[in-house]
Amino acid sequence: MQAMPYTLAQPVQYEQDIKHSRFLALASPVQTPEQAMDYLRQVSVADATHNCWAYRIGQNYRSSDDGEPAGTAGRPILAAIDGQGFDQVMVVLIRWYGGIKLGAGGLVRAYGGTAAECLRTAPRRELVRYCQASINSPFEDLGLLHTCLDAHLAEKLSEHFDEHGAQLHVRLPHAQLAGLSLRLRDASRNRITVTCDEPDHDAS
Repeated sequence: MQAMPYTLAQPVQYEQDIKHSRFLALASPVQTPEQAMDYLRQVSVADATHNCWAYRIGQNYRSSDDGEPAGTAGRPILAAIDGQGFDQVMVVLIRWYGGIKLGAGGLVRAYGGTAAECLRTAPRRELVRYCQASINSPFEDLGLLHTCLDAHLAEKLSEHFDEHGAQLHVRLPHAQLAGLSLRLRDASRNRITVTCDEPDHDAS
């Protein structure tokens, strides 16, 4: 799946009681699996019945039922993250058992619903997917090149010169890449070439 366009602007929480069981959802923006696991360690409650969780970080995702029947907690939490259009998010859902069994379907609804409600009204922060590109330009087009780089929010990472001109390595929002390539190609009559490198990480 493609990366979602939003992450959380700040940590949030939501709590509700379902048939005497207390469910507390805690969600936070994270950029790496290590950050997600650190957050789990920070907010887990040792004397709670279950500390279930899930995270989505681009193509990386994990979830845990933490003792609940398989597939009734972690996966519904992950589905809530995806369903609410989030990426780079960790959700920990803590349950204190209240004495009434919910059944498999009830657990799925409780965990998925609580996680979804926690995220539904949470403040969002737009994610921008960056990429890196290599650009070759003759000397006579350098003024044009730098004007276009500024217009397309490109950051120059390195620049080298030889007898043919300049070779630049830049970082820019992925959504700007096609427009930059087309503008440079047309304005320079194909003298400037742009080659996309590996995608960079997401950032705000």
